Amino acid sequence: MTSRQKLRKKLRSNRRALSPNQQCAAAKKLLRNIRLRNDFRRSKHIAMYLANDGEINPMPIIKHCWKMGKTVYLPVLHPILHNRLWFVPYTPSSPMVRNIYGIKEPRLLPDTRRPAWSLQMVLLPLVGFDSDGNRMGMGGGYYDRTFSFKARRNGLRGPALIGLAHEIQRVEKLPVESWDIPLTAIISDAGCYP
Repeated sequence: MTSRQKLRKKLRSNRRALSPNQQCAAAKKLLRNIRLRNDFRRSKHIAMYLANDGEINPMPIIKHCWKMGKTVYLPVLHPILHNRLWFVPYTPSSPMVRNIYGIKEPRLLPDTRRPAWSLQMVLLPLVGFDSDGNRMGMGGGYYDRTFSFKARRNGLRGPALIGLAHEIQRVEKLPVESWDIPLTAIISDAGCYP
């Protein structure tokens, strides 16, 4: 097992160890911190995720978006291209299915997906992060491959990519790989980086 795999395993274990009360408190603080961002207030098309494996829960943000008239999207595994995501609108009445990882996602209906480049903001999960805004994901590369167009365009186009995490997922320094797509920011229950 590499040092990166060991770190990923440790950080996942740490977030899973949080109690339901700690998870709930963190989700409320996360909502408070994201609401302070001008880019969040301006965004009308925002992709998020449903919490899994101890991830910080964005459901309070999702409910806030619905209340504010914003359109929320969830990632759906691309049916043909491996390690790629599509984004589908998500409402309280969306029919849901479980993907190959057992994670709930909206049922893919004809003409419902939105291209990744046309979203205004993507709030994505992570396993670990550092104060410089570097992100460690689950290791599958789904978000990096889906948003690789941002690297080719120097990040000037496409949505703001914002990682969401528990503060306990912050480490001193993460190694950056050539394929890692930089994030606009990382928001935890304690604040915003960088």
